[in-house]
Amino acid sequence: MKTLRIFLQSTFTFLLLISSCSAMAEKYPAPQQSSWIAKNFKFHTGEVFPELKIGYTTIGNPEGIPVLILHGTAGTGTGMLNAAFADELFGPGQTLDASKYFIILPDAIGMGRSSKPSDGLRTKFPRYNYDDMVHAQYRLVTEGLGIKHLRMILGNSMGGMQVWLWGIAYPDFMDTLVPMASTPAQMSGRNWLTRRLILDSIRNDPAWMQGNYTEQPPSLQFATVFFGIATSGGNQALQLAANTREKADQLLNSRLKAASKADANDNLYQWDSSRDYDPSSGLEKIKAHVLVINSADDERNPPELGIMEPALKRIKHSQLLLIPASAQTAGHGTTGQAKWWETELAEFLKTVPVQ
Repeated sequence: MKTLRIFLQSTFTFLLLISSCSAMAEKYPAPQQSSWIAKNFKFHTGEVFPELKIGYTTIGNPEGIPVLILHGTAGTGTGMLNAAFADELFGPGQTLDASKYFIILPDAIGMGRSSKPSDGLRTKFPRYNYDDMVHAQYRLVTEGLGIKHLRMILGNSMGGMQVWLWGIAYPDFMDTLVPMASTPAQMSGRNWLTRRLILDSIRNDPAWMQGNYTEQPPSLQFATVFFGIATSGGNQALQLAANTREKADQLLNSRLKAASKADANDNLYQWDSSRDYDPSSGLEKIKAHVLVINSADDERNPPELGIMEPALKRIKHSQLLLIPASAQTAGHGTTGQAKWWETELAEFLKTVPVQ
């Protein structure tokens, strides 16, 4: 009997633990994944795709207030569903409470469940750019989901750059724009130099075989890790994590050995798609209220370049939230943590009228 009691107590404790974990995981409604086909999609190159697949994830009731959230390079919409981002924003009473908002997270062209080189075309896939991605997102929202107006478009890193393009291309389609970890200027400086290193590393790898490889070229993992360390993480946080040579070696080795399902052609196309990004000439077209969220230790968009302030003067309703650098921030990765800006976002949305 004693053994039985112990067993029952252990089982009860285990079930309570599982129930607790489930409750924590259900902070917001279960994400719904789907795909939509854009017929006769025309790329900026003039090429026409008879059927371009666009994968996307939604959270909340389709009758709710629609918001669009855009991910970073080589990421996916579901990649935003992490504890630091979604768990801070989509739950009951939070800034983007999914019981009130209809949250749309598309996979950009070239990644996730959207059409991409690794589907079969490899390097014969159209050489898309950010304008193509934004056009695909627009068609998904309007034709695929039947939405005529968005309350907000928020994006991080590549998604942040696309937010600027959205505001220029479709100025009447949204109330607010929240570009994060980005600047409205031509791709240049360290940001482009380090991207070129990724591209050249893959293209110059003998195992790439002009895109017709049978195994992933080893340069993909190396170049990705190199880029991540060089352009994200924050100086203070990285020094704290690797404050001796031994710890630095351990950190590097763990990243180089980490399992990866990345595809070389998909990644090459993603990084290359930023090559002609430059919204600077169209900023006066933006009508939406803009909240820029950047971090002071962003390695790819360093504020000391002085790009942001003059740019924002050209936009009627705009403001900048610059998160101070610290040992707790993560450089370019800081804005991926909603705790640094969710309060300001909530206040911002309260001040902008609903159209």
